[in-house]
Amino acid sequence: MTDQPRHVSYADAGVDVDEGARAVDAIKDAVRATTRPEVIGGLGGFGSLFSAAALKGMEDPILVSGTDGVGTKLAIAQLLDRHDTVGEDLVAMCVDDIVVAGAEPLFFLDYVAIGKIRAEHMARIVGGIAEGCRKSGCALVGGEMAEHPGVMAQNDYDLAGFVVGVVDRPRALGAHLVREGDVILGIPSSGIHSNGYSLVRKVAIEGKTREELEQPLDELGGESLADAVMRPTTIYAGAIIRALAAGAPIHAMAHITGGGITENLNRALPDDIDAVVCRGSRDGSMAFADAPAAPWDMPPVIGYVSRAAQLTLDEAYKTFNMGVGMSVICAPDDATAVADALAAQGLPTFEMGRCVAGKGTVVYE
Repeated sequence: MTDQPRHVSYADAGVDVDEGARAVDAIKDAVRATTRPEVIGGLGGFGSLFSAAALKGMEDPILVSGTDGVGTKLAIAQLLDRHDTVGEDLVAMCVDDIVVAGAEPLFFLDYVAIGKIRAEHMARIVGGIAEGCRKSGCALVGGEMAEHPGVMAQNDYDLAGFVVGVVDRPRALGAHLVREGDVILGIPSSGIHSNGYSLVRKVAIEGKTREELEQPLDELGGESLADAVMRPTTIYAGAIIRALAAGAPIHAMAHITGGGITENLNRALPDDIDAVVCRGSRDGSMAFADAPAAPWDMPPVIGYVSRAAQLTLDEAYKTFNMGVGMSVICAPDDATAVADALAAQGLPTFEMGRCVAGKGTVVYE
């Protein structure tokens, strides 16, 4: 006897379109708070509309785009049930990549893949994305929530983002402006930011309960490991764009992300210039296990994880930002003006090195 055909709805297959609609409704206010005058319409269209009329006033407008994700930091967010700030991490990774060219972020789109959509859960995630867009000055103009039953566990999710910005070619920053003798300034990071989390999980998270992770630690200045590793990535783009608009004479910048200082600062150098970075500790010691590995303030969590992994200094500087979220290169005579312009926008700086004749690499002293 053959089985009788039966009705199977999309919800029976694991996709709840009604909950998806509720999720869209839950994020509308957060998205609306990021709007710019150039945004045309709102959520709900098949494509997002953004006026390019302002570009007509530029001599040679260049669109600058970037895309990125948050990576395995999301696994820790899921373990701790903390989803409010990973959206800020997502925006930071994208907008701070394009601002190094001097580009103002204009609009942002996100992609959320999740095992099972829950409106409140999604509102927390996208609310963080909206907050990141607000901090950086770009509009959240659209995105996608994709439910993947059978492919992802119900509570698993992944994030990706895409940003478009613009810079007038005569004002574009980059390695072409860097000269021998230039000064390298650092802007502090808030912590590990969003890179190196596969190592963080392996040496500091795995095997610990949520309760253990939320206990204060003397090694972290009384902060819990949960708080330290989940602190959101600092978003620099908005403040930097305002400093540039005020006339800050910056030559180039490097966003210190995956690969650390060693493999990011070199991307701001021409082929005939090296960056010499001082990494001796304040007391002159190079013993990474018991002394800061830089003459600037390094978030304790970076040293904590580096020691747990028994990293050498070279390995640490190729893995973590070591307390530097963004490096800024300028002429020595302009260093004070650049530092003052950034400070006026809430970004303190410190001197971390200088540019010398070389081969386009980062060297340490």
